[in-house]
Order: sequence, then C-alpha cells, then structure tokens
Amino acid sequence: MSDDDDPIEIPITDTLDLHPFQPGEIKDVAREYLIEAHARGFRQVRLIHGRGVGVQRERIRALLQTLEFVDGFTDADVSGGGWGATVVALKQQ
Repeated sequence: MSDDDDPIEIPITDTLDLHPFQPGEIKDVAREYLIEAHARGFRQVRLIHGRGVGVQRERIRALLQTLEFVDGFTDADVSGGGWGATVVALKQQ
C-alpha cells in the first residue's frame, strides 16, 4: 500500500477548500466533511469549489440536496468567494 492510498485527514473548520482534491474525489470529500461538521455542531459552513464553468458548483449543490441535515445553501457573499463558494446552513442536532 502506498502513501497515496492512505486516507487524508481534513481539519474540520467552518470552511473547506476543495481545490486540492481531484474532481472525482470532491463529492465524497464534501460529503464526509459535511457529516463531520454537522456532528460537531456547526450551523454554517462554506465550501470553496471555484468558479470555472460551474461543474463542481453544480455537483456540490446536487449533493447538498440529498443530505437530510442540510437546511439550505446559497452563494457566498463577494468577500467569501461569491459564486465560487457555497454557504451551507446545517440543521441543529
């Protein structure tokens, strides 16, 4: 087993920058991050997916629609990345 196969530990803060991850990993990384952020009691988090042509933004938003603990989501304000980031409201446990 190589080091590349080892799980990556992601610090759980109120922001997750998805740029370091491969496109095929983003949905799973975001899901695991959101599950842990919710478990830790975060009420709001920000996912930075970048602007590009909007593919990752749409993938993230499709994921958010499937998670029962997501209360809602919107583009970040301009200082938080605008449409290159999604702010997610999480339900209280």
